[in-house]
Amino acid sequence: AEAALDEALEGQLSILNELAPAEITAAIEERMRKDAKDILSVVQSLRMIRSVPPSVMEVVTGFGEIWSAQTLYAYLKHKGVKTAWLDARDVLVVKSENANAGLGEKGSSSSTGGVTPLWVETAKRMEEWWNVEGRKEGVNIISEDASEPADTSDDSAPIVVATGFVATTSEGVPTTLKRSGSDYSATIFAKLVNSARVTMWKNTDGVYTADPRRVPEAFSISSLKYDEAMELAYFGAQVLHPSAMVPCIDSNIPVYVRNIFNPSFEGTVIQGRCSSLSDVNQDGKVANWRANRGQIPIKGITSVDAVSLLTLEGASVIGGAEVAERFMGSMAGASIDVLMVTQASSESSITVVVPENQGNAALAALKSTFELELSRSNVNSISLTESPMAIVAIVGEGMAMQSGVSASFMSSLAKANVNIRVIAQGSSERQVAVVVEAKDASRALRAAHMAFTLSSTMVSVAILGGTGKLGSALIRQLNAQKELLAKNLNFSVCVNAIASSTKMFAGQGGQCLVEYNDVDELLE
Repeated sequence: AEAALDEALEGQLSILNELAPAEITAAIEERMRKDAKDILSVVQSLRMIRSVPPSVMEVVTGFGEIWSAQTLYAYLKHKGVKTAWLDARDVLVVKSENANAGLGEKGSSSSTGGVTPLWVETAKRMEEWWNVEGRKEGVNIISEDASEPADTSDDSAPIVVATGFVATTSEGVPTTLKRSGSDYSATIFAKLVNSARVTMWKNTDGVYTADPRRVPEAFSISSLKYDEAMELAYFGAQVLHPSAMVPCIDSNIPVYVRNIFNPSFEGTVIQGRCSSLSDVNQDGKVANWRANRGQIPIKGITSVDAVSLLTLEGASVIGGAEVAERFMGSMAGASIDVLMVTQASSESSITVVVPENQGNAALAALKSTFELELSRSNVNSISLTESPMAIVAIVGEGMAMQSGVSASFMSSLAKANVNIRVIAQGSSERQVAVVVEAKDASRALRAAHMAFTLSSTMVSVAILGGTGKLGSALIRQLNAQKELLAKNLNFSVCVNAIASSTKMFAGQGGQCLVEYNDVDELLE
């Protein structure tokens, strides 16, 4: 552990000293070395208990953000930028409904861990930092005497480098905002300083209609409402943190998701609330979504992998209301994240969807709750699926009062030979979710994506004997015509296999090869 920590520290210090001179980095290096000693002391103390408590994991993982923020601060200061470094642990105070939840799984709807900011205390600390540290570093140019004008001799905007991800509890214990929590940090600070906008720089061109790794035809969504973005994040869209939109809603602060590697692309803007169900239902008119040509009712399709189905069957003797109360009570008592719920009232049977890594704990909790009923055969069975499952969900404000949306979704899955195990629709009518076997998830995503014309009809092409000038000429023609075909005829051509008399090359996972102009290069 000590060797790994030393390697991480020296690597960070090497980058720090490369970006800024010693007069700037000396104090930062001293702080980092002190941090490393503290981390080592904590890690070494764990040898006695031979386990890593979630709280310790959070404390240690937070130092990556802390060191990175100080490194960026040093670089900006060296370049003459008016800047300051803000340690969020000194400002951001939060409470957690489950302090022992750990970091959460990446892309999981449970990754927030029930963490919420204590706004009054946080705002007070932010103001104190701004008036003391901000003025000391020169980023607060407002005079202490309100009657005196601000110093505007240097009109360049100051930059405050704040650590994302980390926070502190009201008891002063360092904690985090859980997995991918830096997004949440950004929107929290945006609300604190009444920001005009928030820009989240990612490695993708905004929020996509689906995961482009699983649906090659997915594309960037130009705009989303806050509610749609939260639904997509809840159901696994890893580009967003499930709670990140919440601080921006009251002040209607727009959130932009853009690509750090493609800064000229506009990306996705998230702003505004969806209409409430009562507002949508006021006129009582229902229309088939296909009648509104050019208007697609959904914004995106997403999935949550690694889930399990926990089912209680045949509890009619007990009564549906009592069964539901005791069932959900047992889940809450065991701190199980319930992602979906379905209930068959005629059989008093309930199925819930839980994260796969919590499946056995959920099963044990439920069996304990209904132990007496099981022994008397008042409950037929309690079971947990053994094969991996996945949630596939469609999300969009346009689904409300639009008939045929669920039919199109289910029909697309049937045509793709995907079996549906569980179905649930949100009361807001902004999402419909199903549970399928994990091995069918990618096929389900692609089928649903095409069903709502989020992608044009794809024609798969295999070129046999495609060597030399003929094959290269055909691929060049397809490249030249692909935009015209998509625009005028609404279909795309995907060359996903090329073969000569001795060798064949296929795109991995059905990936299109139209970007390759030189066939000989592939078949060498």
